[in-house]
Parts: sequence; structure tokens; C-alpha cells
Amino acid sequence: MNLSVKPIIYAVGLTLALIVGGCNPDNLNVAPGSPTEDSYFKSELDFEALVRGIYAKQSELYGYRAGNYVHAVRHLPGDDITTTGSNPLETFASLQPAVGTPSNYYATLYRIIYRANTALDKISGVADGVYLTAGLKNRHRGEALFMRGLSYFWLANTFGTSPLRTERLESLEDVAAPSVADGQLLDQAITDFTEAASLLPETWDAANAGRATSNAANGMLGKCLVFRATINKTTADYSAAISAFAKIKNRSLVADFADNFAADRENNVESLFEFQASRPPSTDNTSLPDDFEPGGVGSTSGYWGFYEPNNSLLFGTARFIATKKLLAAFDPADPRREVTLNPANRDIRKYWTRDQKTSNPGASANNARILRLADVLLLQAEAIVQSGGSMADAVALVNQVRTRARNMKTGGTVPANLPTTLTVVEAMDAIRNERFVELAGEESHRWFDLRRWHKGGQINLASGFDFSSDQPTQFGFDVNKNLLFPIPLSETDNNPNVKQNPGY
Repeated sequence: MNLSVKPIIYAVGLTLALIVGGCNPDNLNVAPGSPTEDSYFKSELDFEALVRGIYAKQSELYGYRAGNYVHAVRHLPGDDITTTGSNPLETFASLQPAVGTPSNYYATLYRIIYRANTALDKISGVADGVYLTAGLKNRHRGEALFMRGLSYFWLANTFGTSPLRTERLESLEDVAAPSVADGQLLDQAITDFTEAASLLPETWDAANAGRATSNAANGMLGKCLVFRATINKTTADYSAAISAFAKIKNRSLVADFADNFAADRENNVESLFEFQASRPPSTDNTSLPDDFEPGGVGSTSGYWGFYEPNNSLLFGTARFIATKKLLAAFDPADPRREVTLNPANRDIRKYWTRDQKTSNPGASANNARILRLADVLLLQAEAIVQSGGSMADAVALVNQVRTRARNMKTGGTVPANLPTTLTVVEAMDAIRNERFVELAGEESHRWFDLRRWHKGGQINLASGFDFSSDQPTQFGFDVNKNLLFPIPLSETDNNPNVKQNPGY
């Protein structure tokens, strides 16, 4: 991790105070001499702590939290990962509004959004002379927009119709925002990433590696546009995505595919955005959310124990393993297969095999790679094919990914380059398969791809689609229901303006 831990931990406590105080000032007893919101935001460092606090809340998405970790929401619904036991996020049939893991995920994303909205509000109202460093105010605004856009991208592809909040909550009366039409959250993500890309720097210095950049914003902008184009069949969005991807500068694929999942190769030249995991302090309890840590101590550690055999914190719960379908999708000679999984037992090898171990089995210092260039290249190829562009250009992008893979082995010949004579149907089949094997076991990619391709009519999840679950007797995917997850029961119980998604 490169972002300094201490300002993040302080910002967590500060922003929690802002949340509590903003919703009900009478409930917050401030000790004499303690900083208040009115007295605090008087320097660049104060705003720096506020913005870093947005990043810090990601720890609830990637940390352990005593079996309440939310990784299942983003890893299990597709056809690349299955479990050694039952989980409603994989089998769908028992997925209901009261299931805790999606509820925790939902709540965390809205906490990130609240922190981003708070930062945007305070930055827009800052007095002249507070910001002394040229461009820092714009960069801070860009970071807040980026994190809000990322949260809305995840919400759009998981819950779809949950509330859209772009203003800071000032009172309890502001809490009951209504449901939105499916697609509006993705539209907001596109708006946020568009502005963020214009405000953020291409790079930060080494001390700030891992912060959002214009490259990350353009990558996510292009990704969102491809998603919307797939669903709405809009050539203009594909073209806009190609333009956004073209603005990514000075990034390239790393020579070794495995470096994308290694703790000693974080924030490399292929990476566009990562969760910055760190070693926890000795007083950290990784079983608790950071907001409830004793003495305000928290961390931004990650967790990969759900992949790791014999992890001591699984307590007999199901591990995540590769599906038989994923194993079969790899050519045995493709070097990515051995990096991704163990062919003998289908254990996933990404992340934990080159982890930065800590004394706490619930804490990993290995960054989760949220967006990397290989993902972008394949999306760019897809946009070119679907918009009627040059097949040679599209195939060249896919072949960059395949060339990197085969060159991992001296004299390697697999995977071979694709020919430039592919039809549109053949090219899309090849791109879908390449995304399957290249991004397998990485968060959200496969499920998000499957649902957008289905909504766009390119595949059919309703007609005998093979999810390759190891729990076939418990499996029950309903295409009229499960493309969106249920809005958490806690939300519909407390907000009369939120409607439950169909079928739940």
C-alpha cells in the first residue's frame, strides 16, 4: 500500500462524525476542544484527510470482517467460480432480501457515496486561500467523483434500481430517496467518470501511488460506456468508449501475467486502479468493521482466505474454487491456466499464492486489482467490433493479451494469434472467451459480463446456460428475477420510497 495509513484512519473517524452529525447533530456530543465541522476544514491537510477517508471505506469491501466479508457478491454469481458448499450468491434459489452479505455490500457502497458527496460539498464551498497547492482542489474533486462513480457502477450491475444520491444528506428528512429506473445509476457513473477524467492527473508521485488517475477514470468511463452500449445497442456509446480508452497513456501489459496478482508487483504498469491493502496495526481487530474499532483504530487490509486452502479463518465454511467449465475453457498449454488455478483440484491460485503474509490470517496486504489494462484492451476490441470498426484493429488488441500469455513460456505457441478474417460473430465469441480466461476469479468481471451480454441479446441465460455450479440440486437461476439482486430488507423496511426488485 502506498497511501499513508495514519491520515486514512483519522479520516475514517472524522467522516463517521460528519455522517452522524450531519444526520442528527443532537446525537453527537463533542468534547471541549475537539474539532467540529465548522472549525476543521481550514487547510489542505484537512481536505486531504477527508478525501483519503473515501478510499478508506473500501476496507469494508475487501477485508475479512469475521465471515461477513462481501466477496461472494462479486465472485460467485458467474460461471467461473463455484463453492465447496452452498451459498445463495451462487445458487440464486435462496437469494432473498434478508440475506446478509448483499445487504452489507449495499450499505458499504452507500457509505462510500456519502463520503464522496460530503467531500464534494465541502470542496465546492471552500474559502479562497485554503488550497495553496496548484490544481489540488480539482484533483480532490476528481477523486471524490471517481469513487462515487465506481460505487454507482457496482450498484448498477448488482441492484440496478437502488436510490441515486448526488447531494450530501443534511437531515434525516433527506434519507428517503426513491428507487430509480434500471440504467440511471450507470448513467450517473458515466457522468462522474467523465468529469473525473478531466480533473485527475495522469500519474501521482511514488508516495501517492494508488490514487485515482485520469487513466483510471478514462478506463472506467470506457467500461461503463461499453456496458450501456451492450444493453441499449447504441453505436454512439461504443464510439465514445473507444475515444475514452484512447486517452489512456503510458500503460502497457506486464510481461508476466502472474505479476497482476502478486503483492510485490502492486501498482505496476498494467494496473489502472487497485484497492490499496496494508498491514493492519497490532491493535486492529479484522473481525470488526473499521467504524466500530476500539479507539478509532482501523486498517485497509484485504482478505483472500476464501481461495486459500486450509485458511484458519474459514471455520469450515465453503471455499471458492474454479468451475469445471473454467478449467475446460483453458488450453492446457496456456500459461495462464497454471497461474489461475490448480488443474488437479480446481483451487484458485490468484492473489493468495504470492500474498504478502501478515501475522493475522484475516489480513492480507496484497492489493485487489480493480481495473487493469488487459480488461480495457478487450473492451476496446469489443467496442470496435460492435460499432463496425476495423476487424484488424480489434483483433490486434485481443492478440496483445494472447501474445503476453504465450510469451510467458519460452518458445510458447499457445494461445496463438487470432486471424484478422474473423466475422463479427466469431470475433465476439473469441472476445467473450478471452475475457473468461484472462479475468477469471477477479471480482465482478464474469457476472457483470454475463448479465450485460444477456440484456443485450448476445447470449441467453434463460435457456440452458451452464453456470457450472458444484451444487446443481440447490441451483435455481430465474432470469426474470436474478439479473438484479434483491434490495436489502433493511432498506425497504426503513425507506418507504424504495421498491423491491421484481420477484423478491
